[in-house]
Amino acid sequence: MEYMENKKKIYAFIDSQNINMGVFAKRWNMDWGKFREYLRNTFGVEKAYLFIGYIDTNEDLYKRLEKEGFIVIYKKVLAVTKDEVTTYKGNVDAEMVLHTMIEYPNYDSAIICTGDGDFLCLIEYLEKNNKLEKIIAANKRFSTLLKGYTKYILDLYSLKKVLGYTSKKKKKGEQKQVQPTQKQMDVTKQNN
Repeated sequence: MEYMENKKKIYAFIDSQNINMGVFAKRWNMDWGKFREYLRNTFGVEKAYLFIGYIDTNEDLYKRLEKEGFIVIYKKVLAVTKDEVTTYKGNVDAEMVLHTMIEYPNYDSAIICTGDGDFLCLIEYLEKNNKLEKIIAANKRFSTLLKGYTKYILDLYSLKKVLGYTSKKKKKGEQKQVQPTQKQMDVTKQNN
């Protein structure tokens, strides 16, 4: 479905770890560039803020996300080493809520991309003020706290064929899409 020109200013706020881990749990890879185009073409999203933990070894990923049209907001992460195994702790929830409210006067409607119930108060506030456009969850396994908002929820898994990553021959300088490690998945569970 193509976005039809409308006068509403719509911004998206994306909890990248929640979306990425939810997609990964369903064993598929989302092409973030296709997702950005989908937001633009389907909903007319003018600005898409993507919240992500910053790890210096992922610099190529961050550059690619910016090139694809995301406004990337970084969260400092804490590296914790135990028994020679390093895990990273970081949670973007506060940054995402803060930026959604900082930008509040600048948009007419917001798309919140997460299935995390920690965003319930933000979602309630946006709906109460007629500024909640959509909630995009990675799959149907979103927080039970969001059950009252099912009319707003779009399940990304239903768009797997449209947004799925298709492997192409790598161009010089391009990197393969990185999957989260078990350690990263464990960190996500600890933070939620």
